[in-house]
Amino acid sequence: MSAEPMSAAPVTAPVPVPPSEGPTRVRRSANPPGNRRRDLLIAAAFLVPNLVLLAVFTYRPLLDNIRLSFTSWNISSPTASFIGFDNYVEWFTSDSSRQVLWNTVVFTGSAVIGTMVLGLVLALLLDQKLFGRNAVRSLVFAPFVLAGAAVGVAFQFVFDPTFGLVQDLLARMGIDAPQFYQDPDWALFMVTVTYIWKNLGYTFVIYLAALQARRVELDEAAEIDAASTWTKFRQVTWPQLRPATFFLLITVLLNSFQVFDVISVMTRGGPLGNGTTTMVYQIYQETFVNQRAGYGATVATIMFLALLVITLVQVRVMERGRES
Repeated sequence: MSAEPMSAAPVTAPVPVPPSEGPTRVRRSANPPGNRRRDLLIAAAFLVPNLVLLAVFTYRPLLDNIRLSFTSWNISSPTASFIGFDNYVEWFTSDSSRQVLWNTVVFTGSAVIGTMVLGLVLALLLDQKLFGRNAVRSLVFAPFVLAGAAVGVAFQFVFDPTFGLVQDLLARMGIDAPQFYQDPDWALFMVTVTYIWKNLGYTFVIYLAALQARRVELDEAAEIDAASTWTKFRQVTWPQLRPATFFLLITVLLNSFQVFDVISVMTRGGPLGNGTTTMVYQIYQETFVNQRAGYGATVATIMFLALLVITLVQVRVMERGRES
């Protein structure tokens, strides 16, 4: 009996599964038009009042000041006469303006360097675990909250050539006290020291906050590598303080450039004429004392342009530092 060969089972092709016939889900926008309009209205509600205040109290006076700089105007007169660039020519060719500009540069540069260097040194010192450091921190910051006029009055007694603290200390060492109120150089030194003492707390607090926010693991790595104190500061601490340094450089420079109260109380721009007169004090002197509001507006415009250029340069340098 012969066996019949078995036939192979037929292979069936897979049947394609039809797509689901259920309702198709519509993908909604993450921010529909209604929400966008609401966000715009909320943003406008917050921005428009501030823009109006800036336009009324900042930009309009700025434009009026620039317009007045091209006029000759006695502040008590209801009218101003257009004179073109005469005020600018007078300021740039005047010997007194050169003295005022020099005083401004020396005072501003000394104040910026002094407050930032001393503020950094105190921040590094008081960032350590020392006994009573919180009390010392408060004492360092306290002068910053005082009025500049009050500080100026107090330091008048400190530098008084007859019974002041400086005169007494120098007399104990057998040294004659400088004539702070008669020598223009010493007078400028006096107001600069006073301003640095008053504003030292500001740079100190900013640097202290930056030090407390630095990355601790980098300090620990430097200690493991047995890095010296100077190497640790230069390669680990200082790079982390650069953002705070750029911020302080801009704000301290702008504030120092515009100081008025300390100079007005202590020296009134003297001695010997313009011994301590800066550009801000010259604006006051020309506008309200000499009643040359047009010329005062010219000095204010020149100072505004100088500050604008300085700020733009600083911002550009800061952006390059971030990119690198």
